[in-house]
Amino acid sequence: MMNKYFFLFIAATALLCSCTEGKFKVDGTIDGASDTTQMVLEVSSNGLWFIVDSVKPDGKGHFNLSEPAPEYPNIYRLRLGEQAICFPIDSLDHITIQARLADFASSYTLSGSEHAEQVMKIDKDAMKMAGGKATPEQLKAWKHSLAQQIVTDPSGIVAYYAINKYIDNQPVFDPLNDEDLRIVGAVANAFNTFRPNDPRTDYLVNVLLEGQKRRRASTMPTDTLLVNETSLLNIKLQDYNGKEYQLQDVAANNRVVLLNFTAYDTEFSPVYNKLLNDLYNKYKDRGLAIYQVSLDADNVAWRQAAQNLPWITVFDPAGVNSTNVGNYQVNGIPTTFIIKNGDVVQRIEDGLQLEAALAQHM
Repeated sequence: MMNKYFFLFIAATALLCSCTEGKFKVDGTIDGASDTTQMVLEVSSNGLWFIVDSVKPDGKGHFNLSEPAPEYPNIYRLRLGEQAICFPIDSLDHITIQARLADFASSYTLSGSEHAEQVMKIDKDAMKMAGGKATPEQLKAWKHSLAQQIVTDPSGIVAYYAINKYIDNQPVFDPLNDEDLRIVGAVANAFNTFRPNDPRTDYLVNVLLEGQKRRRASTMPTDTLLVNETSLLNIKLQDYNGKEYQLQDVAANNRVVLLNFTAYDTEFSPVYNKLLNDLYNKYKDRGLAIYQVSLDADNVAWRQAAQNLPWITVFDPAGVNSTNVGNYQVNGIPTTFIIKNGDVVQRIEDGLQLEAALAQHM
């Protein structure tokens, strides 16, 4: 346990120290505060909070803090006891907080950054919805408006904050809900594309894959037979150049193959393909092959993606009604099978388990 928290502390410290030479500033006035009032500045690390600094106002409630700017935008909060005010820091921001001691987390205003003001509005709107104060129709309308805001800048820190927002201990955007998962997927894919090295990107990818796994599990019939180990069932399909590839030929000579059923027009496709690409780059010199079957309703999205992928990607015109889907009992996508020595040795429906599972067979 000690090692776990030590690791988390080091990770958070690295996030803070990998910074530009400049600093961001947070200052303001807390009405009713005195020079004995203790406030704490904390930084988020995907749901965990770490203390950065502490401050006491002067006798008139004025305070100021200055800290090294983060390398990537992040969420910070100023905490007074159990109450906290959250705000994003993009880089060299100067955030000003005006609040009252008595109702610190609800009376405040933020200024100095457009993103900080957006986060403030999200939190204040959420307060109006919490505790059953809003009707289901009002909550739905607010979520719809928030979703529209998210998709206008899905790789932004405000989008990251919004999809991690909770009301009454329930996620505003629940990955078990198809509509919500599309919003989560839009943010995860945008971070994966535009912020691949951001410390939040892997977290968002995991949220998306875990949500997709949970959604599939919640809808899968309990009597579904899962393929675990069986003889290889051949697949014969064409790639985007019209060349036919047979799965049994790809798997010849005891080669390890990942057989992946997917659809390129889904929200998870870019994230899952990145996962496959990482594994392919890691193991291709040891003979790993990937045979990816597109089940898209049409081949437009598949053709656009397939031309940029280094492995075999083929299109099944029968889509989800294909005999290949039936033969391999594919109940949801993405579903991946590990083939070794000419046999299907493992079925993987949870993308988070794929790397560890493949390592055992390489």
